[in-house]
Order: sequence, then C-alpha cells, then structure tokens
Amino acid sequence: MKNTHAGLQSMRGQWLYTRSLTLAVALGGAVVLGGCIEAAIIGGAATGAAMISDRRPAEVVLGDERVEITAYSRLNQRLNEKAHVNVTSYNYTILLTGEVPDAKAKEESEKIVAQIERVKGVVNEIQVAGPSSLQSRGNDTFLTGRVKTAFVGPQKFSPLNVKVVTEAGVVYLLGLVTRKEADDATEIARGIGGVQKVVRVFEYLPGAPAAAAK
Repeated sequence: MKNTHAGLQSMRGQWLYTRSLTLAVALGGAVVLGGCIEAAIIGGAATGAAMISDRRPAEVVLGDERVEITAYSRLNQRLNEKAHVNVTSYNYTILLTGEVPDAKAKEESEKIVAQIERVKGVVNEIQVAGPSSLQSRGNDTFLTGRVKTAFVGPQKFSPLNVKVVTEAGVVYLLGLVTRKEADDATEIARGIGGVQKVVRVFEYLPGAPAAAAK
C-alpha cells in the first residue's frame, strides 16, 4: 500500500485530536481520520463528564479506544485504499461498518479485528460496494447528530449510555442498557426523518431480557 506509514501517522494524530473535543461535539458530530481506511469515530470523545456517566469502568472505556486504534492500524496494513471501514468498540464488542470491494475483504476485516486482544465479539455490517461518497458520509454525520439531540429531550435515559453510529442512513445503537432504555432509544431513533433502519447492538444489563437486533 502506498504511503501506509504516513497514513497511519496521520490517523493516529487525528485520533488524538478527536479525544480532546468537547462533549458538545461528541454528542453531535463525527471526525473522519486519514489513511487508507477512512475512520469515522462518532460520539467517541471521552471527556471527563462522559467518563463519569459511562456505565463501563474507566479502564474499559480506554480499552475500547485502544482496540479501535489497533483495529485501524491492522486494517490499514491489510486492505487497500478502495476500502472504507469504520470500527466502533463498545465494551469490547466491535461493530464494523462501511464498504469493501468484495466478500473476501469483508471476511478478512472481521478476522483481523476478532484476533485483537480482549475483543469478545464482532458485528460485521460491512457492505460489499464501492466507497460511499462524501455527501453520503456527511448525511450520516448529520443524522447521528439529530438522533443524539432527540435523545436529550425526552430524558428517558442518559444519552451518554447509548452510542450512535450511522452508515448509509442505517442507525446502529450500542451501549450497556436495560430493555426499556433500548426500546426507548430505538423508538426515538426510528422517528427521525431520513433514518432508513435502526439496528440494536446493545449489551443488556443483568436482569434485562435480551432482544434480537431490529
């Protein structure tokens, strides 16, 4: 791959910048990182307030960040510039979204991240297609912001406990939640104009019955 090392350095530098963003940006924006795999970390800035409110232990929050960085690095080493893969780690479960040129690349992406230390599961939502346009990615960023903003109004749960990732109009919801919180978040997200579908990637708290992805 051309300029792989330079791309990785750029990606790491951008990631460090992302961690210093304010909570307001975390609740409504996305940052696209450089390198052969364009990485959109949506709502990932771990500010002090977010760390306090997060149901994950602090070491797990930091561990998820390390997993994401490791995943981007390994994917950059193996996939070419035609791939666009986003990695989101939550409580050591990884969500993969984006586009790759063929089924082999999709399968390889999953195997690469599954081998990272502490990863306990991979939800592979990568599509076999050409890279999405900047306009499409901008729309996804906009939808993510709208969903997060909508979570704040009803005050049915803490928005900091639900991570939102949007890809091609499909909203993925992650977090450690109760069944009611999951249902409330799903209902709110489905009511946002432009959202094509809502997919649950939740981990349910003890005593909360599990639900299939919707």
